[in-house]
Amino acid sequence: MKFHLWFDPTKDFHHYAILWSPREIIFLVDDVPIRRYPRKSDATFPLRPMSVYGSIWDASSWATEDGKYKADYNYQPFVARYNNFKAGGCSAYSPSWCRPVSASPFRSGGLSRQQYRAMRWVQTHNLVYNYCRDPKRDHSKTPECWG
Repeated sequence: MKFHLWFDPTKDFHHYAILWSPREIIFLVDDVPIRRYPRKSDATFPLRPMSVYGSIWDASSWATEDGKYKADYNYQPFVARYNNFKAGGCSAYSPSWCRPVSASPFRSGGLSRQQYRAMRWVQTHNLVYNYCRDPKRDHSKTPECWG
């Protein structure tokens, strides 16, 4: 999925989180859920430990609606900068003293109604590409798109 954020992410600090439980993965921006990836199949749900990797590369052949948008090399060199980057988290099997981020639905058993409404708003107003709705994609291995 691809989103245009409802703010300019270069103007101020923002909090990005990935909450990964045995049942689902939830992506949040400033504690607003933007995507929920439920575990519908063991074959397609990530089970290996998560890691963080930052890079800049030309992904226009696969990450931009089948190459619809190409990298504009007139703006190079492309530079990434991370200030006060902090990564932390709790595994699904962590002791009770390990607390997820404030918006985490993990211990309460799912997103609240307010969080679902916020996620629907983001997906209605800011979602610009959904691979589940792309007829050029093979959906045989994307059970999250079924039904």
